Amino acid sequence: MKFKQSFVVFVVIVLGCSFFACAKRSEEPVQMKKLRVVTTLFPLYDMAKSIGGDKVEVSLLVPPGVEAHSFEPRPSDIFKINEADIFVYTGKFMEPWAADVINGAVNKNLVVVDASHGAKMIPGISHDADEPTGSLDPHIWLDFDNAGIMVKNILQAFQVKDSANKVLYEQKAGEYSRKLTELDSLYKTTLAACKKRTIVYGGHYAFGYPARRYGLRYLAAQGVSPDAEPTANDLVKLVEQIKKERIKYIFYEELTSPRITETIAGETNAAMLMLNAAHNVSRDQLDQGVSLFDILRRNLENLSKGLECR
Repeated sequence: MKFKQSFVVFVVIVLGCSFFACAKRSEEPVQMKKLRVVTTLFPLYDMAKSIGGDKVEVSLLVPPGVEAHSFEPRPSDIFKINEADIFVYTGKFMEPWAADVINGAVNKNLVVVDASHGAKMIPGISHDADEPTGSLDPHIWLDFDNAGIMVKNILQAFQVKDSANKVLYEQKAGEYSRKLTELDSLYKTTLAACKKRTIVYGGHYAFGYPARRYGLRYLAAQGVSPDAEPTANDLVKLVEQIKKERIKYIFYEELTSPRITETIAGETNAAMLMLNAAHNVSRDQLDQGVSLFDILRRNLENLSKGLECR
């Protein structure tokens, strides 16, 4: 009898504990599934993470440290895009491979964002016979107005896919856009008071947008593609221009060999400064949480020094 009573008490305790545990679990908030977002380039990655916050899971398709222009998606990348809720790319001039991937997508619920939609684009500059003529410059994020349009395009996709957090996404997109406006004002103020007005770039033609926006002259050794090799005549003209204008600094690009810039610097005794188009970042930068704004502020510091701004 004592055994039976003890057993009953034990069962009641166990069931009671189970009931209260279940009740406690039912009171806990249900964790909503995060939006899975795949972005091609770092500026898109930074924008998507900033707008989505903890409601989204954003991945960068181009591996850290890889030059974006030469990237071609692997089967695993295509699988990742098909598993996503949203795929964001810059446009056909930056990712010519994207059209085939999008057309072949088996995920019919995938929301595709062409971030260049509505952006004001300028013609690309070709220095190589292999470059396609009639291409537009794909580096649209380096114009702050275009960057704001990219933010809106991403915002709209988030709101369509997750209407429950529509207001939150709008607030975060607004904060990002305000930061773009503030940085644009700083660029205008700083670059309006420079002794030199010519940017000489030893990399590919990536800074046409900021040059136009802030009234600067821009000379690049290569065309839109980093694979476009400058001719000997191109380099001679650049060297002559640097000597004629007594330019003290020339700029080199990120994630590629500065060989061409070093050659020009050796002929002119000019010093070298980095100008980062922000297509991508290194693994260390990604792990450290470097933002697009960090890169653009550093660019302004180097431009201010290189153009001898007051």
